[in-house]
Amino acid sequence: MLRGTSLLLLLATGCGTTSGTTRPDQPKVMDLKIEGADEVKASDIKEKIVTSETPWWEPLNPFVGPNYFDENAWLADLRRIKRYYQAQGYYQMQLESEQLQDTVVRQGEDAVALRVKVKQEGEPTRVGTFEVKGMQALPPEHVSRVLAELPLRPAREGEERPIFREEGWEETKALMQQRLRELGYAEAEVGGEARVDLATSEAKVLLEVRPGPRYRFGNIFVATDANPQVKPLRIIEQAQGAIRKGDWYSESALSEAQARVFRMGVFGAVKVNRGAPDREARTVPVVVDVREAPFRSIRLGGGVGLDAARQEVRAVGEWTDRNFLGGLRRLTVGGRVGYAFIPTLGAAFDRLDTDGDGVLDSPNLSTPHGLVFQLSTQFEQPRFLARDLRLQTTLTGERGLEQAYNFIGGRLSGGVIWEPLPRFSLFPSYNLEVYRLQGQRGLEDQTTVPPLVLGCPPNSGSDTCNISVSYLEQIAEWDRRDDIIAPKQGFYTSLSLQEGGGPLQGDYTFLRVLPDVRGYYTFGDSERFTLAARLRLGTLLTPVVTNEAGERIRQESAIVNRFFAGGGASMRGFNSRRLAPMNRISRDSNVSPVDQIVPIGGNSLLETSVELRMKLIGNLYLAAFHDTGLVGAGPLNFGPHQSDVRKESSRVFGSHHYQAVGLGMRYVTIVGPIRLDLARRLNIGRPLPIFDPTSGAPETLGGLGDCFGLGGVAAGAAATNYYAGSPEGLCTFFLSIGEAF
Repeated sequence: MLRGTSLLLLLATGCGTTSGTTRPDQPKVMDLKIEGADEVKASDIKEKIVTSETPWWEPLNPFVGPNYFDENAWLADLRRIKRYYQAQGYYQMQLESEQLQDTVVRQGEDAVALRVKVKQEGEPTRVGTFEVKGMQALPPEHVSRVLAELPLRPAREGEERPIFREEGWEETKALMQQRLRELGYAEAEVGGEARVDLATSEAKVLLEVRPGPRYRFGNIFVATDANPQVKPLRIIEQAQGAIRKGDWYSESALSEAQARVFRMGVFGAVKVNRGAPDREARTVPVVVDVREAPFRSIRLGGGVGLDAARQEVRAVGEWTDRNFLGGLRRLTVGGRVGYAFIPTLGAAFDRLDTDGDGVLDSPNLSTPHGLVFQLSTQFEQPRFLARDLRLQTTLTGERGLEQAYNFIGGRLSGGVIWEPLPRFSLFPSYNLEVYRLQGQRGLEDQTTVPPLVLGCPPNSGSDTCNISVSYLEQIAEWDRRDDIIAPKQGFYTSLSLQEGGGPLQGDYTFLRVLPDVRGYYTFGDSERFTLAARLRLGTLLTPVVTNEAGERIRQESAIVNRFFAGGGASMRGFNSRRLAPMNRISRDSNVSPVDQIVPIGGNSLLETSVELRMKLIGNLYLAAFHDTGLVGAGPLNFGPHQSDVRKESSRVFGSHHYQAVGLGMRYVTIVGPIRLDLARRLNIGRPLPIFDPTSGAPETLGGLGDCFGLGGVAAGAAATNYYAGSPEGLCTFFLSIGEAF
């Protein structure tokens, strides 16, 4: 007979342990097999016992030693196996033997193989009578909500009775209690007993509910440090965003209040609990317990970015004052300084023949390598006009280096963040960006990208120009992921709208739309599999004008506003920013086709990803993914085939929508998963859209069609070797920290 409390104590002693006692004087466990386990998976049994076999890759890992055999632990494990079967409803299960001599096979002097044979599993115990007492006085709608879709339930009409599992029994009691408290029954308790009849293999289930009175929220109290810098009234004000005096008590409101207080950003620890209920007034007080964190902090770090299209080394730093001038105003000063090479470190040593004698005698000052930096100051004012409003202003100065251009300039942004719901925010802002753009040369003495291609005003006479972009932006974001760095459940969605020019002045008039949707679902035994998916699309609309030939065309957009794709966090079939309309800046047959073009960005974007992540062992994961993407020269469209390359390259179901498949490995660390992805682009579609920088005429260019230098055609035949996405290589790899999405 099972009563009220769980009988899984023996199992609990074995959970969370990875191996037997680690002593070098004991033999290694080289193999562990469980035979005859049909109704219960052998892999699940192995996770519930202490002893484990030494993995095959142990000699390759210097940080993990072999698993050693311990007789006492193994004898206890044999009992755990029987107990685990009982917990799964198989109370008549028997092992052929529980003796050492029958289950341990010596393999020399320093190794053993373990064998467990299940003699019989027996018939499963099924749920018989199912009775719930104690909810007669509750409203019918409350009863139905408490009893809906329980882990352990009686058989429905026409179906086989469910198997009685102890885990389901405990989960049912906990879930019913949670639902009752969510309905306002703050002192609700759920107990009961389950009587197992071994003769009939039937479990008689009795659930006893003690709901108690239904309560409303009372006053909010704060427990804080001895000399707090944050006034308790400010804490109470934030908690009242989720807990309103007089509302029905619910534990989800307590969790929301805890999250709201923690998001104030000045506490190292926050806990929101209910106090002792007032049974006469039928109210429950709320206690907010906080511990203040340091109000000033400094963060320093560095990193290296490696990609076939870009290499960069950088240092980062940030200083934050979370109580600047009092009132919990936040001031953050941060920066990133680095040196970038496009595409590789070898670009730094490129030289030119300036006098025509065939000797490379001068450095190419336009070669794409140089200093990059970003320095920013951000000020945030909480409680701007109302509790849930925050004023945020940011001033940024930066110098950047891209494949088609380099730039120096700055950005000014100011707006108000509104968070009406947990993890949901609206951020309308005004933005002003001012840049000096310079067209970039390639690796040899190639043509500089013209300023018109960069979106410079028509009167720009040199390879540089100054531009200003003035626009409004509205960002809506709803984040319900369980973990921002390595999500396994939930979803994320955002929408960015930008409206530039017109009464806002600036050099460009445009409308830019960019929605992003991601979803995550974990399933399987021990939640081993995670299915992740993403859809991201965008379009950039500019005014229609009449050119000198009388044609109606769209005005050029600024290159800083255009879309680029490709890279480890984008469409992984292309290297960083290499999925985009291209400009051809060289026709030298001695130059690799990839180096003859540079990406200039597009006015449309579509990215999709489906990724299956599977836990292998420990912190090691395997991932398989399928990515698609396009970046077109014109606005995004869903129409039929177009003869105009600018329109066809932007068609969702067109021939410039590329696909890639790949595999990846993940190793989970405290800072996020270390990720290695290998991708191969499928030969479905046309070459990349390439435009002549002077005439704007479209063309195509073949490539080597290789994978990391293997399997391609000879260099002399590359120019006419057309395939999907040519002239880019078919394979890519990415090494980074954090999931792709």
